[in-house]
Amino acid sequence: MKAMLALVALVVATGGALAAEQKKEPSAAQKAQQEKMTACNAEAKGKALAGDERKTFMSGCLKAAPVKASQQDKMKACNAEAGSKQLKGDERKAFMSGCLKG
Repeated sequence: MKAMLALVALVVATGGALAAEQKKEPSAAQKAQQEKMTACNAEAKGKALAGDERKTFMSGCLKAAPVKASQQDKMKACNAEAGSKQLKGDERKAFMSGCLKG
């Protein structure tokens, strides 16, 4: 009986480890949606939107067709995100560089 419980525990533990190893990377479409969500969040925060006003804005922003953001728009969004993450110094520079390239 103890051997059977040990075997079941081993199978469950191994199954969990295998599932963790098989975690998939997000697709290009999922990455694009995540980036869009980040940009919309930064814009909503920059506009100090809250409650229903924020929900309405976010809904429209996420449904909108992707528009090639100008460098200035990217800078604003990246700056807002870096500020919300309270990044400073080299960490902020590295984040801003990656954000503006992406």
